[in-house]
Amino acid sequence: MIMAMSTREKRGGPADRSGDERADSKASILLVDDNPRNLLALQELLGDLGHHLVPAKSGGEALRQCLQHDFALILLDVLMPDMDGFEVANLIRDRARSRHTPIIFLTGAYEDAPSMFRGYEAGAVDYIIKPLNPDVLRSKVSVFIELFNKNAVLTREIAERKQVEAQLRDSEERLRALTARLQSVREEERTTISRETHDELGQALTALKMDLTWIAERVKADGKSVATKLKSMFELIDDTIRSVRRIASGLRPEILDEAEGLATAIGWQAKDFQARTGIRCKINLPSEIPALDQERTTAAFRIFQEMLTNVARHAQATRVDIAMTIDSQSLMLEVQDNGKGIGDAAMRGPKSLGLLGMRERAALLGGDFRITGAPGEGTKVTVSIPLASN
Repeated sequence: MIMAMSTREKRGGPADRSGDERADSKASILLVDDNPRNLLALQELLGDLGHHLVPAKSGGEALRQCLQHDFALILLDVLMPDMDGFEVANLIRDRARSRHTPIIFLTGAYEDAPSMFRGYEAGAVDYIIKPLNPDVLRSKVSVFIELFNKNAVLTREIAERKQVEAQLRDSEERLRALTARLQSVREEERTTISRETHDELGQALTALKMDLTWIAERVKADGKSVATKLKSMFELIDDTIRSVRRIASGLRPEILDEAEGLATAIGWQAKDFQARTGIRCKINLPSEIPALDQERTTAAFRIFQEMLTNVARHAQATRVDIAMTIDSQSLMLEVQDNGKGIGDAAMRGPKSLGLLGMRERAALLGGDFRITGAPGEGTKVTVSIPLASN
């Protein structure tokens, strides 16, 4: 029989917590014993800890309670009729809801060691020998309740962190979708402006030049001053036409929309870059490339433009090696310079917007962007873009 000492005589120690603390750490404890007097004694001993005590007078009732509630701890008597504590413990462990609930067996001092081993095999975490020592009982219960509370806090923190991570992933996906849309809109506007600049302004300048030609043919031979002015106007118109073509090509080269536009556009861009900067370009392009959709063609070309822009701005290079390879699965672009190299801080710095833009363009198509380099050893930038959507 349980030795029921008054809880008022046994207050103090680690179990003596304030009302606020108990309210914060309130948990449910299942008390299982076929003897009503023992159950009452357990409730009296543990009552002032402030937890929710649930009595069960049999193994079957204990199992029903485990189906309906989550318990921080189960105090389980070993010797019970119909179903002993070992059987009950095994059934509790077989159920997902209560599989990890700690069980403390309550057993008489006469129980032998084999019985105790059997209890541990059934899933017991501890044994308390009857007659119970109130201090030992309350101390052990407090330890497991504290573990339960800490686990509950950890579970909540994990759930909150998962929620935050899900929100971050959702935000990242929305931002990426927005970036893709903005790039698409910008490319459409570039195409429209390029076409209108080339067609309308170019045609107007051509018509103006034809009118000047007509006037020039009718100017008298002695009108030298008029002829000089007309010549100056011809030169200005020719310069303006070249500027219009350059601006239109800069917005979107027409060759991008041709059958093998990407390779041709990369070769054209490299030659233009060499002419403007004086940096020698060695180009290695495939002889044949499969037809690419406009999205991938545009993305690869814009990334290549940004690669060369970074070389011109930061590399202090005298030579750039450019290579494009393509197979049945992916297209790869590689640009390597012999400049001053790039450090880790520059690769990951918040101001490296050019690198971020290239990385995002590649990621939008399921591609991969890599940059390697070291001070004094040049920089290599590689981008790989799959030819088909995943």
